[in-house]
Amino acid sequence: MSIVKSISVGNGDMFYIKHGSDSFTIIDCNLFEDDKIVIINELIKESKNKGIVRFISTSPDLDHIRGLKELDEKMGIVNFYVVKNNALKNEENEDFAKYCELRDHTTKAFYISAGVSRKWMNERDEQRGSSGINILWPILANEHFLEALADAAEGISPNNISPIFRYSLESGASVIWMGDLETPFMEKIIDDIKLPQTDILIAPHHGRNSGKVPTKFLEQLQPKVIIIGEASSDDLYYYSGYNTITQNSARNITMELVAGKVHFYSSSTSYDVDFLVDEDMDSDTDLGSYLGTLVLD
Repeated sequence: MSIVKSISVGNGDMFYIKHGSDSFTIIDCNLFEDDKIVIINELIKESKNKGIVRFISTSPDLDHIRGLKELDEKMGIVNFYVVKNNALKNEENEDFAKYCELRDHTTKAFYISAGVSRKWMNERDEQRGSSGINILWPILANEHFLEALADAAEGISPNNISPIFRYSLESGASVIWMGDLETPFMEKIIDDIKLPQTDILIAPHHGRNSGKVPTKFLEQLQPKVIIIGEASSDDLYYYSGYNTITQNSARNITMELVAGKVHFYSSSTSYDVDFLVDEDMDSDTDLGSYLGTLVLD
């Protein structure tokens, strides 16, 4: 059993995975003053008994690293997973400075790319098991990725240096993240990468139209559920024909992954969907209000 949580942090991204193994993974952060301490305290509590705590950074844009400096002060980030880059910002701030410090650190940074392996990320030993995380993109020699790297180094949007990575639970569900990849870029690389079937897709670029996943990728992924992030409703792409959960309305979305199933919970007591099976799970729980269960084939 493991927990994957998409935290409601406004127009930005933040997730964590509480693995069934001795690992805890934080993906991005977008911490505002109103809820910063509450979220950091939750991360500290949920990761308390885990031997490995890692932070995966998908983008150096502020809506993915806001609060990074304070998070590091409170938790001590020693495993910073990031695509190697030299991204620049026209207006630097303390969180981007912290990002650069961690990104360039000789021991804390671990550079991710397609197929990379690392002990306890996707390798196990006698000490602890694998976390079930595999990096699918970037392919470092890919010409389109190299163009995106060069753009980021010139201060142009770093969206397209985002990695694609997949978490899978043994005998259970799989979840895929695509950072802030934009549709035109995905269309450029569509023949350079084949994505595996994945049960839950975290829609890129917070679910915006600008990050709409191309049809060919959707046909490969065959997602059973798509999580659409937070943004102005006018900017969102709603993936007609797919089962979706929209964070604008659902708020915090918690997925409890067990063998053959995913139990979904929302912090909104009024949110509802009609495509999940009702297994009469307890709604009076820290996980939130029970939405229903996805039963895997």
